[in-house]
Amino acid sequence: MTPSDASAGASAGRWSSLDRPPLNVAALQRALVTGDGLWTSLEVVARTGSTNTDLATRAAELPEGAVLVAEEQSAGRGRLDRSWVAPARSGLFFSVLFKPGDAVPQEQWGWLTLLAGVATATGLSRAAGVDTALKWPNDLLVSVEGEERKTGGILAERVADGVVVGIGLNVSLTEDELPVPTAGSLALAKASVTDRDPLLRAVLRSLEEWYGNWRAAGGDPAASGLQETYAAGCATLGRHVRAELPGGRTLTGTAEAVDTDGRLVIRTAEGRHEAVGAGDVVHLRSVH
Repeated sequence: MTPSDASAGASAGRWSSLDRPPLNVAALQRALVTGDGLWTSLEVVARTGSTNTDLATRAAELPEGAVLVAEEQSAGRGRLDRSWVAPARSGLFFSVLFKPGDAVPQEQWGWLTLLAGVATATGLSRAAGVDTALKWPNDLLVSVEGEERKTGGILAERVADGVVVGIGLNVSLTEDELPVPTAGSLALAKASVTDRDPLLRAVLRSLEEWYGNWRAAGGDPAASGLQETYAAGCATLGRHVRAELPGGRTLTGTAEAVDTDGRLVIRTAEGRHEAVGAGDVVHLRSVH
């Protein structure tokens, strides 16, 4: 389905679910695509395979700040090509295009995944009054009846002259609709707001703020406050973890810090410190 086909379908079935109304595209565009901010376009399609794939395909012809939102994704992807599936209009599934250019050294572009996590958590706290913790490197966690549940994920992909960052967030999913028992949603976490329009506006405005500060600091995670804020909200730090690495190797120890390259620093039982990058980890889990 092409974006134009999907857009046409969005209006045809506009009120098919009163509990999950479609996004108000015109209002979102008026609020976010102002001409003097980061966001240069905002497109909403009814259904697509993956917003990341679609935006990455068109990245060369688009300016920085393009936003693509899908009401439903049939082939949404998480890290390591894990699937991300949810009912139509039950969440926020969108991708944004960043082109830091020469303002930020390319070796710092990897911080965009962590930046998106901080921005999303900050935006949700403001708009919905829900505490969102970060699981390194790319998961968003909420508390459902005292239990940590994954409610969102982030996937960053390099394109020719930039990075496409995709964010998937479960908003109104019920317990019966969860793909796995360890998943959650904002509704299950008792968020004060589950209207997707103000939530999307809040997250995009938070992304613009954090990205602007990080870019102005030349991508320096310390000078921009990103490294400190990420560490403060990262549920992984201080926990005993096991990292499964390529080739069957495992690394077990205490997650102590996130270094200036965005890597997780693990202290082993022998007192050795080893930093692992997101691309080096097949799976990371807490060990109780």
